[in-house]
Amino acid sequence: MSTRDAALKVSAQYFDNGGFQADLARLVAFPTESQEPHGAPHLMAYLTEAMIPMLTGMGFTTQLHENPAGAGPILTAERIEDPALPTVLSYGHGDVIRAQTDQWREGLTPFELIEEGERLYGRGSADNKSQHLINLRAWAALIEANGRLGFNAKVLIEMGEESGSPGLKAFCEANRDLLAADVLIASDGPRLSPDRPTIFTGSRGGMMFTLEVALREGAHHSGNFGGLLADPSIILAHALASITDARGQIRVPEWRPDSLTPRIREVLSVLPPVEAGIPLDADWGEESLSPAERVFGWNSFAVLAMKSGVPEAPVNAIAGWARATCQLRFVVGTEVDDILPALRRHLDAHGFEAVKIIPANRGSFPATRLDPDHPWVRFTSASLERTTGLAPHLLPNLGGSLPNDCFAEVLALPTIWVPHSYAGCSQHAPDEHILKPLARQALMGMTGLFADIAAGENLPSAGA
Repeated sequence: MSTRDAALKVSAQYFDNGGFQADLARLVAFPTESQEPHGAPHLMAYLTEAMIPMLTGMGFTTQLHENPAGAGPILTAERIEDPALPTVLSYGHGDVIRAQTDQWREGLTPFELIEEGERLYGRGSADNKSQHLINLRAWAALIEANGRLGFNAKVLIEMGEESGSPGLKAFCEANRDLLAADVLIASDGPRLSPDRPTIFTGSRGGMMFTLEVALREGAHHSGNFGGLLADPSIILAHALASITDARGQIRVPEWRPDSLTPRIREVLSVLPPVEAGIPLDADWGEESLSPAERVFGWNSFAVLAMKSGVPEAPVNAIAGWARATCQLRFVVGTEVDDILPALRRHLDAHGFEAVKIIPANRGSFPATRLDPDHPWVRFTSASLERTTGLAPHLLPNLGGSLPNDCFAEVLALPTIWVPHSYAGCSQHAPDEHILKPLARQALMGMTGLFADIAAGENLPSAGA
């Protein structure tokens, strides 16, 4: 039996005998909410009580690091078998979004893994605990089958991704030698379809900001002052309406990217529709683009929240202020430093000088993208197809945002992301879950991929 087949057999037995589900249950039980103060002690516990024992048991040396920004801790680990061998860096985050405990349906609770049919429910089950667990256990299978990996491996686990990955970029800048590798292979986000692997090589960027119209202190009687006092809500509504048209097409010229090249359009043209589990709106977004181009090749603007007055108990008064929390998701080709200045120019040109732009406290993720024809993309795609019998869907970038710039720009690595979730997993929402068949297929695919890297045949050359 080949090393590859032996490792695949180990992974299959691990999953089918309940090992994966038991390990994931232990990880989900840590309430690692990085956005909540009460989650802080659990961030460290996840690393010291779960990740370090798992990694040291696989022959890795581990290091705990303070976060340069004072946020959640960072764990690095490495197994160097021979400096002459290629080195793979992987990444994961052990923190989760807010639990939203009271919103989960009856019978479910965020920090207990609960099985229902083919679904495993729990906060972090999809984002991101199962995803880095799958990759680590694929390494473990190779070690068990062959006594070695056959390449060098490094891993970085952060505990603040759901808070915007504070400090991660500074950490990578200060630890380039520690994190030096030939390629990043990591997992986060959803597949395009639950039954077929997906590869993406970067992510859209994300920038949040608030638009505010503050005209006066307090509210004033709408009967006595209606028609005499400007309404900040109406001004803000018109300002927002100037940013896009009625179907959400962006009107700020600098927010319309020029990176949707013929090759990117060709890559996107063969993709099936996103299986989101909800009906999509065919008449929303850039009219001249396909749905895939709108989410993977273009920018999108969204109003995340709006408030004026007291919505829970409205009174007959003209409010003194109105504000909206907004977000731009953007692709490569958008000038990050000009996003808010361009909006300022646009609002001023349309007579909305009274609208204040307030940058968000949390950092933004830049947009990144690897050439879809890069040798590592081709190698990974061929390996996943060999194991699963299915050619992976290839995306130039994820529609969401990730701290991929830390790896692509700071560490100058080719970045390969193989997600192990799906669009209907309720990520960042109540009832988050993974699909067991998807997880099993993902584990087998990653085991085969790492076995193929160990074999060294047709491996991209260093620096490719």
